[in-house]
Amino acid sequence: MIEVLYFAWLRERIGLPREQVETEAPTVAALVQELSARDDSYALAFADLTGLRVAVDQELADFDAPLAGAREVAFFPPMTGG
Repeated sequence: MIEVLYFAWLRERIGLPREQVETEAPTVAALVQELSARDDSYALAFADLTGLRVAVDQELADFDAPLAGAREVAFFPPMTGG
């Protein structure tokens, strides 16, 4: 079981700020594929990964990052400074 967090427009498109997901996905990319297959709202949210960042257990990661032992994955748009 892994906690998945959604921020900004991802939360709006999916309709949830967070959820517990039962998965055996080996990587973040595989988790994204599983989530995208759920329904159209997930597919839309994950349609363009170039506009997304990911953190695994609160550390920035790539989509090919392994999920073995991970407890949390967070998806969010890039941050802008100002």
